Amino acid sequence: MADKLNVVTICGSLRKGSYNHALIRALPALAPSNMALTEAPSYAGFPLYNDDVRAASGAPADVAAWAAAIAAADGIIIVSPEFNWSIPGPLKNAIDWVSKLKDVPFKDKPVALQSCSTGQMGGGRMQYHLRMALQAIDAQLFGKPEIFVNFAGKKFDEKTLELTDQAVKDIVTTQLAGFAKFIARMKV
Repeated sequence: MADKLNVVTICGSLRKGSYNHALIRALPALAPSNMALTEAPSYAGFPLYNDDVRAASGAPADVAAWAAAIAAADGIIIVSPEFNWSIPGPLKNAIDWVSKLKDVPFKDKPVALQSCSTGQMGGGRMQYHLRMALQAIDAQLFGKPEIFVNFAGKKFDEKTLELTDQAVKDIVTTQLAGFAKFIARMKV
């Protein structure tokens, strides 16, 4: 049997009751058997990116740990909400930090995107902007199927935040299977 694909998940929301984090928790049950999922270390404590700080003392330890987790992974899944039609500030700040490292961990790394939103668009505008930011640092973006979970409040259990919507489970399962094949092609 081939080795499992080491896939790291990154949540774009820092909120405890986040639908996006709830979707991350649902992924292992929907993933193919050759995919092992682990959450990246938190970026919640990263200082605001300042190149003077990086140039003077290098990346802070938590930035280095986040970068190391990304670099060690076979692939990355970013699950994020949309803030003001774009990427949440803390997630963009984390990407900015690692984009300035000598060895950019996202370079040539397969990345899949997912988003949950309580609105109709399902985070589509955020994904558009995130794709641009990731392309700028040479990430290899997985295409289809795309995952935009709209009206998320109706698709997760109100109390447990367990994913209950079968159509979402089905499309996520399809995406993860396709992403596993994409990662395998990239590794050749």
